[in-house]
Amino acid sequence: MIERNLSKELLLLANEYPVVTILGPRQSGKTTLARSCFPTHRYVNLEEPESRNLARTDPKAFFSLNPPPVVLDEVQRVPELLSWIQVMVDERSDKGAFVLTGSSQLALRASIAQSLAGRNASATLLPLTFSEMASAGIHPDRDTCILHGFFPRVHAERQDPVRAYRNYIQDYIERDVRQLLNVRNMIAFERFLGLLAGRVGQLVNLQSLAADTGVSSTTLAEWLSVLEASFVIYRLKPFFENVGKRLVKSPKLYFSDVGLAASLLGLRTRATVARDPLLGGLFENVVVMEAVKQCLNRGEDPPLYFYRDQNGREIDLILDRDRALVPIEIKASMTWTPEYSRAVRWFRALSPRAVPGMVVYAGDRRIDGDGYSAVPFGEFTI
Repeated sequence: MIERNLSKELLLLANEYPVVTILGPRQSGKTTLARSCFPTHRYVNLEEPESRNLARTDPKAFFSLNPPPVVLDEVQRVPELLSWIQVMVDERSDKGAFVLTGSSQLALRASIAQSLAGRNASATLLPLTFSEMASAGIHPDRDTCILHGFFPRVHAERQDPVRAYRNYIQDYIERDVRQLLNVRNMIAFERFLGLLAGRVGQLVNLQSLAADTGVSSTTLAEWLSVLEASFVIYRLKPFFENVGKRLVKSPKLYFSDVGLAASLLGLRTRATVARDPLLGGLFENVVVMEAVKQCLNRGEDPPLYFYRDQNGREIDLILDRDRALVPIEIKASMTWTPEYSRAVRWFRALSPRAVPGMVVYAGDRRIDGDGYSAVPFGEFTI
């Protein structure tokens, strides 16, 4: 089992709240994490038909058979249980009695807010970080990162990534989307997913996507929201501080796991990854989501943005912490050149809150320059 960095935060929350919810995409390791952190809790998987049917039809009998402390896996399948948990929590005083997991935050967060306000703390588990893989002796290079992605099972069980991600898209994404959206034209939806992969690291343009899919921009906006709520995609917000320029206001699009994007693009080998014209965007996906994961594992809402003005000048990633702005430029090249630091140095001169930044690249040497550090991607920390 690969040890997860979220464990510490999860145990702290369980000492303070009666209910702890672990959110995240399917196959990110939520079940394994919950069972390893709470080994004495009972465990119920609500994907299992018999348990799910009992929970829906006779919740009192369900909890008689599965009293707390208990882990309820994929609780979004039976959201009506949350009202019963509220009653039980209000009758008890013990912390961490209920550990819930869910892979769709859209419906689950609304249900929790209604039934468990003040009683629940949530944490989000995304796929593996570089440090988690390194602790397990896994040190992938750039192209392996993109092809294999970061889902724990792919690495722990040495699965073929092409087959694993193809099955993931068919078994989870398309099934979950059918349940949440009642998509009737799955061909258009599959085309939409492929187009999103082709726009990784780019601004979201609903009008362009609508023209390419033949689906209205209103419907596509709904599809995007559900994909984001189901942890399939991540939208990085633009930075809006007034620094004297007209700014782009559309978010940039990434996948929660770069292996999904690689699969949708039809990449099958490391050699095809290295030659692909979208290599830069795919590598940017790796680094941006690494930053997101590190923040979430500390229990932080990611204070992450990008900056682009209407002249096309851009910083790939900005960390806004303690009123300081850390500019981060991302380069897929394995060979360092000082030219890569230009955007970081430009942004430092632009904003009074900017501090020395980073250039994260695919090489293996750390280089300290004037106002920046060049950091190999496997050593990137924020």
